[in-house]
Amino acid sequence: MGTYLVTDDDHSENHSTVDVVEAAIAGGVDVVQLREKGRSARDRYELGLELRAVTREAGVPLIVNDRVDLARAVEADGVHLGDDDVPVAVARECLDDDAIVGRSVSTVEAAREAADAGADYLGVGAIYGTTSKDTAPDESRIGLDRVRAIAEAVATPFVGIGGVTPENAGDVVAAGADGVAVISAITGADDPEAATRALAETVQERRATE
Repeated sequence: MGTYLVTDDDHSENHSTVDVVEAAIAGGVDVVQLREKGRSARDRYELGLELRAVTREAGVPLIVNDRVDLARAVEADGVHLGDDDVPVAVARECLDDDAIVGRSVSTVEAAREAADAGADYLGVGAIYGTTSKDTAPDESRIGLDRVRAIAEAVATPFVGIGGVTPENAGDVVAAGADGVAVISAITGADDPEAATRALAETVQERRATE
């Protein structure tokens, strides 16, 4: 799961979400998550069907943020859960046996709990802060030391998220992450395909040296 795209059209002024996903796939993205929290459930469902067709053809997993029902409805490969969502075990019961269940965490304790609950992967952050949530970037930043601590505490694979760019993605992987997840670094780029390729190459190169 080296390069993981989280969609959010609030961060993209020049491209539709479908266009961004197609470009990211061309650039070598490994996973796509349908987020789009600003849209209605109906809009996300219809968009999800479009993205399911695109990702299925490309052989790229599609994950739905928060909503287990939407994940089932669009036949996504899995769901990504946060603190306010259903527990990992409940999501597992609602989805197919081979569904991917991810969990957002920001502390070692939460990472251990998610791993013990059976999460397939973790999203760790926000590493460098985030503008995608109602939290000041300085308040949301957990830093690379926390990433190292989580890497030492759990064997569950994880991606680092929050302010990740091609310039700092290598540091995130060096700290122990298996990959990086981004929103604006791809969705807000003038050339999403080139941005994805730059991230993917950075992650692959750093993983090769670890």
